[in-house]
Amino acid sequence: MQLSESLQTNSGQNGTDISRNEVTGLCRDGFWLLIGDEEFFIPFADYPAFFHGTVEQIMNFHTIGSIQIHWPGLDIDIELEALRKPQNYPLTFKE
Repeated sequence: MQLSESLQTNSGQNGTDISRNEVTGLCRDGFWLLIGDEEFFIPFADYPAFFHGTVEQIMNFHTIGSIQIHWPGLDIDIELEALRKPQNYPLTFKE
């Protein structure tokens, strides 16, 4: 058996998402978020709802499809496109 055949046979199910989604860093100004192969910085100045969140709440998130990120403990949703092209999505917050 050739190596390429072995890799194809043992690589798992087709369509299985093996990309990692995680918070990779946290500092006083915000946090870094890795979604697949893209990394974003989420500044607290632009997203103040995260500022009062706990580390656990910030780290506990999931993606909704391939377009949205949700933090259930903070009731926050951000569309990936807003992180990719923030100039197209002016931020407004209501308290």
